[in-house]
Amino acid sequence: MGEGVLVLEDVQGLSVHITGVVQGVGFRPFVYGLAQEHALTGWVRNTSSGVEIAADGHPQALESLALGLRARSPPLARIDRVSIEKTPASGFTLFEILPSGGDLEGFQPVSPDVGVCSDCLAELFNPKDRRFRYPFINCTNCGPRFTIITDIPYDRPATTMAPFNMCPACKREYEDPLDRRFHAQPVACPVCGPQIWLEPSGLVKEGALQSARKLLRAGLIVAIKGLGGFHLACDATNPEAVAKLRSRKGRLDKPFALMMRNIPAVERHCRLNQDERALLESRERPIVLLERTAASSISSEVAPYQHTLGVMLPYTPLHYLLLQPGFPDALVMTSGNISEEPIVKGNEEARERLGSIADAFLLHDREIQVRCDDPVARIYKGASESETLSPIRRGRGYAPSPIQLPWSMPPILATGGELKNTVCLTREKYAFLSQHVGNLENYETLVSFKETIDHLEHLFRLEPEVLAYDFHPDYLSTRYAQERAEAEGLTAIAIQHHHAHIASCMAEHALPADQPVIGVALDGTGYGTDGTIWGGEFLVSDYLTFHRTHWLRPVPLPGGEIAIRQPWRTALAWMHETGLPWDEGLECTQTVSEQELNVIRRQIDSRINAPLTSSMGRLFDAVASLVGVRQSVNYEAQAAIELEALADPDEQSAYPIEIGDGPIDPRPALQDLLVDRKSGTSSATISARFHNGVARMIQATCEAIRRQEGINTVALSGGVWQNMTLLRKTVPSLEEAGFTVYVHRQVPANDGGLSLGQAVIAHHSLQ
Repeated sequence: MGEGVLVLEDVQGLSVHITGVVQGVGFRPFVYGLAQEHALTGWVRNTSSGVEIAADGHPQALESLALGLRARSPPLARIDRVSIEKTPASGFTLFEILPSGGDLEGFQPVSPDVGVCSDCLAELFNPKDRRFRYPFINCTNCGPRFTIITDIPYDRPATTMAPFNMCPACKREYEDPLDRRFHAQPVACPVCGPQIWLEPSGLVKEGALQSARKLLRAGLIVAIKGLGGFHLACDATNPEAVAKLRSRKGRLDKPFALMMRNIPAVERHCRLNQDERALLESRERPIVLLERTAASSISSEVAPYQHTLGVMLPYTPLHYLLLQPGFPDALVMTSGNISEEPIVKGNEEARERLGSIADAFLLHDREIQVRCDDPVARIYKGASESETLSPIRRGRGYAPSPIQLPWSMPPILATGGELKNTVCLTREKYAFLSQHVGNLENYETLVSFKETIDHLEHLFRLEPEVLAYDFHPDYLSTRYAQERAEAEGLTAIAIQHHHAHIASCMAEHALPADQPVIGVALDGTGYGTDGTIWGGEFLVSDYLTFHRTHWLRPVPLPGGEIAIRQPWRTALAWMHETGLPWDEGLECTQTVSEQELNVIRRQIDSRINAPLTSSMGRLFDAVASLVGVRQSVNYEAQAAIELEALADPDEQSAYPIEIGDGPIDPRPALQDLLVDRKSGTSSATISARFHNGVARMIQATCEAIRRQEGINTVALSGGVWQNMTLLRKTVPSLEEAGFTVYVHRQVPANDGGLSLGQAVIAHHSLQ
């Protein structure tokens, strides 16, 4: 009889089916409690497609049950649909929780991992509690979920906790519907559950923990097994320890993530507003990018050339035990991997791959089923002064929560891009966006990519009928999709990179299919329909089609991909296109020999190994080089990130960027920039004027498109929009000009959100 609450006049029986995140979150004991409260008889059980309830009772009591399902559901539950049907009374004599029912076709969303709750923390530090200082304490309201599940329904035999037989005390809690640990699948205690040990010392339990703390205090590096993989940890206040970790891991400048003991510790090192604090303390426990204070004792080696720190709070009992008082405020907690490889998840794998980095290993014997990195986010303040989440990396705590769509989708697998890869699988109104897989540039990450697809397809009972992939012919994700489509006889659809960016932003906001937007897609690299490298694009786009109205003036990229790692090449190309001499006083010309400059000049003139690009990311690189910020990079977008860090927030003037009928010309800005550079204007002022010029250009271009197309809605997507300085300047100016502006809130603006856009475009192309 449909969704929602019904008026139950003379009904003596009720059948209910609930879908959403309703397993592993205490939903069955919640229903059991409601039934006891209203003197109902019947049963509740998990199935592969959700939760089913059959109940007998007086009409008012049944109505109270129906009302309470949504109004009083557990904090971790997310109800998507409640279907209610009146039935004759079945003659039940009691209310019970039945064993789970399997359904080969059924599926449901799966809860992400959840940070340890306050009740468990209280027990963890209570000497009278039997789980006192037990590193794996959990209950129905917290602990591992996605990273330990092997199948649905979510029951202990379908998790990596299956090998651990519960002791009588744990079994009593597990079987008591009114207990906080009723059917908490990872439930365990020191008697029957997983244990920690330290290698190479061989110490176990508390001895292992205290020895690991001593090693960290002494400046050593410890590999720590966590929820979704290993961390590499060291004392963040010890410059020698941090430098040693950088050297061993092969990570020259890219910032490390930090874990701090509590909010007071965070406030000793970072500026923190109310919304950032709430995000830090949320059950997802992401890494949050925060402004660093001048008084912070965190080593500058943690985030070289940056004014922000990536900080998270402890989210497992083991973290809380490691970071107890008598210890430095902060640990570096970076992903346990060699740079650009997937995070390590297994003990033997850790010994092999991290043995050259870590001085010791803090291990445990609960297997990790799914690799899942820590999520990264920051708070963005819009023109309305409201603070909102801006995701940077999707991971633990968020994956695999689905994006809910306003239309039903067939089974589609979208394979994402090459960098910051995620995959997306769709079924009905759900788009299941995976955790961060990584950059598909090596065999190890490709294996992880395939494992992620296999696990999600199995978990959500999904056999793709359509494969969606990026236009770029050489991406490993593209080749995977094409080869699989051919092998399995599936439909395969190529999606243009920037169209996918804009569609992902539209989809997460559930914009209608018949409402085109002005899509401002700014990033580093994307294969264009004309065979050039796009990245500074203004599109009029819906989910099916797009056309490119304006774009950054294309310039040659001398050396091709190597120019991404050497911004001086792009700087020279822009100077050449602007008609400016390669002045010997600029760092970009001092970097190389006269012979190499001649080679670059010939490449630009002949277009040999110098593909054209309209990339805004590469323009930021060029400006960073011209300003003297950086001539070579060792991680993605480093030059642009360091240029942004310099920008003077009080500077109001802007460099001019000309808008034509199609091409957008930044050459006037570069001319003025070089005049300022030679006259001794500070890098902070130059950076700010460039950011201001780009923001004003975007507003003016959107206004020109509105006059021509009559569209008043703007969607911003692409990795450049992780630049908070540019975002904070652009969005208010667009809103003040009367535009409705959409930015990413659920998926990253970078290529981590690309697969969602690919999936929805593929769906609409099939209509």
